[in-house]
Parts: sequence; C-alpha cells; structure tokens
Amino acid sequence: MQTENAHVLLIEDDTSIAELQKDYLEINQMTAEIASDGLEGLNRALNEPFDLIVIDIMLPSMDGFEICRRIREKKNIPLMIVSAKKEDIDKVRGLGLGADDYLTKPFSPSELVARVQAHIKRYQMLTGSDQSNDKIEKGAIMIDKSARRVFVLGQEIIFTTKEFDLLLFFIEHPNRVWMKEQLFRQVWEMDELDSDIYTVVVHVGRIREKLKKAKLSEIPIETIWGSGYRFNT
Repeated sequence: MQTENAHVLLIEDDTSIAELQKDYLEINQMTAEIASDGLEGLNRALNEPFDLIVIDIMLPSMDGFEICRRIREKKNIPLMIVSAKKEDIDKVRGLGLGADDYLTKPFSPSELVARVQAHIKRYQMLTGSDQSNDKIEKGAIMIDKSARRVFVLGQEIIFTTKEFDLLLFFIEHPNRVWMKEQLFRQVWEMDELDSDIYTVVVHVGRIREKLKKAKLSEIPIETIWGSGYRFNT
C-alpha cells in the first residue's frame, strides 16, 4: 500500500509548527490541510474525507481531547495526538479516547512523517478490497477479518482500528508472552519510544473492558507481570 496522495488534516493553532508539518508531509507526496481552531478542525474532520488526522491538545474553542472523542464516535480513521503535555495521564487520556498514537513535542518532522505513513499504510492494508474473507474463532470470540467486525457470544462489539488490530494479533498468536515493546512494533509497525508502552497498556485495557461488558466470563488477555501479555486459549 502507498501513502502518496494521502490526505491529512492538521488541527494545530501554532502556524509555524503547522506549516512545517505540512511541508514535510507534502515533500513525502501527501497532501495536508491546516485547521487552526478546534471547532473548525472538528467540523472539517467530520465532513471532509481525510486519511489521517493529527490533533494538537491546546486549541482555541475546543481542546484536542474533545475533538478526538467526537471524531471517534463517527469515524474509525487513524487519529494522532501531538502535544507539549508530557504527563502520563494525558497520554493515557488521549489514547483512552480513541487516539491511535500520542506524540510528545518537541519531535522531529521526519518522525511525524514516519508515523503518519505507518498508520495510513496499516489502515489501508486492513480496509482494502483485496482482503480475504477469513474468519477466526477463539472460544466465544469471532473475528471477521475482511469486514473488520468482532462478535462476542454472538453479539457484535465495536472496536477502534488499533483495538481491532491488537485483538486480532493476540488471537492469531495465542499462548505466548508478548512484551509491550514487541506488541508496539508488531501492531503499530514502528520502533517504540519509552512512552509508547502506554499506548499498548491503554489499548489492552480498553479491549478487556469491552470484552467484560460483553459478558465474557473469562477475559483471555492475561497480564504476565514483569513480562507483558498472553492471550490464553
């Protein structure tokens, strides 16, 4: 899959930062548009076709957390949060609202480009028309890979893009321990930074919560303290 001509929305009120990000994305053959106001960014995100949206947290009229939450209610495209807020609780909150990635300022534009490309390629691969109609069942969980649908005890449960990817990876690789760093490399297809383990932790937590709400008697994703996670069958 290619990222050429991918359409990216940058919701960022710092003009110099937004223009730099836009330049780097366009150098790499993507198109980028800028929204400098939170409400404007949300309206454009919901009403225009984009392949990925990059969202700053501190914005006029509406903060990035609320934008992320509202977009995720309507769309399942990749969302990236970029912020100067370095506290773990902010990262957990952003990921908990459905963001696929959280990048802390300052960062190099090339890192942003690499992550944008990785998320778009992953999303294209998993939603493309060339997918097979494979269905996988593990106990009470059934995954339709081509339709990207998950059923638990016969009831459909809605997962975000990365929640689906992570659950599918667990189901396709059961009964072995995966370190958080390994999961990030495998599912997000990027080299991990120290903060990226929070991405995995939050996504695992959200998957467990949804499986529990679906009345699954035993949650198959087990925490192996000091090591990582194991999907038990």
